[in-house]
Amino acid sequence: MKTVLVTGGAGYIGSHTLVSLVENNFNVICVDNFIKSNPKALEGVEKIIGKKVKNYNIDLCNLEACKIIFTENKIDAVIHFAALKSVPESVAKPLWYYKNNVESLLNILELCTQNNVQQFVFSSSCSVYGNATELPVTEQTPLMPAQSPYAQTKVIGEQILNDYSKDATMQIIKLRYFNPVGAHKSALIGEWPIDVPNNLVPVIVLTASGKNAALKVFGHTLQTRDGTCIRDYIHVTDIAEAHVCALQYLQNNASIKNEVINLGTGNGVTVLEAITAFENINNLKLNYEFAPPRTGDVVAIFCDNTNAKQKLGWQPQLDLNEMMRSAWAWELGKTH
Repeated sequence: MKTVLVTGGAGYIGSHTLVSLVENNFNVICVDNFIKSNPKALEGVEKIIGKKVKNYNIDLCNLEACKIIFTENKIDAVIHFAALKSVPESVAKPLWYYKNNVESLLNILELCTQNNVQQFVFSSSCSVYGNATELPVTEQTPLMPAQSPYAQTKVIGEQILNDYSKDATMQIIKLRYFNPVGAHKSALIGEWPIDVPNNLVPVIVLTASGKNAALKVFGHTLQTRDGTCIRDYIHVTDIAEAHVCALQYLQNNASIKNEVINLGTGNGVTVLEAITAFENINNLKLNYEFAPPRTGDVVAIFCDNTNAKQKLGWQPQLDLNEMMRSAWAWELGKTH
């Protein structure tokens, strides 16, 4: 049984990926210091998989502290989620984002090298494409200027991996995913923002539950079909499954050295369409108002996911309605 270290495993995508890995007969080790995640997420994971998850409460920017993870465990592969991810916060605190997101990657790569880790899956983002001039974006689409420090840290991370891969034996795959939403079918894990959320669906959920007076729609006169931003929303469970497929792909194809793959549904959805889907599937009415566009937000982005289908054998299973249904079920069922 292969042992996979999942960094940021108590986070939104990380927690769902822990479940998928265990369900696919991988042994998992988690590292998460909970600066942007909730320890209850691991409790939810443990309820689903029926066993304890070993977690190291360590800051990945502390190289010396991280060494114990590799001393105490034989790690075969790493899935690296751990990163700060808020676009507005990165605009306000760029130095923190650069230090955390870049230094943590450098440290984990150094330890992987020292301990002969064979596979590495990097959590990248569609934000690396910037304001793409052609849609849908493919893996060959030229990267336009990053629109936020967060996005730039992902560009830098990919470049570090590209350079590292030229002289390394470790296999690397970079997954550029689009907009993960929804929650596990059990409603035991989901998105659990520590700070005031900036992503659309958590804000929708807060508004529906009455915690927000009104949902702000940032930008309504943009060059899109209804004037609001377009995103490629994808169910978090599908994203988690893709990480399992990525590991299996590397393990079954020893010649693969360094690849990048888009993870999305391939469908662009506007903010207003997402709101309408949430209202319809959950039989609710949302109070929303328009506001000026936010600094750092891309106008429209959605992907061509052909590579993910052909190379990983992966196919999104859950549609927009299920994303919105499960997000609301998670909100109703979670312990606050």
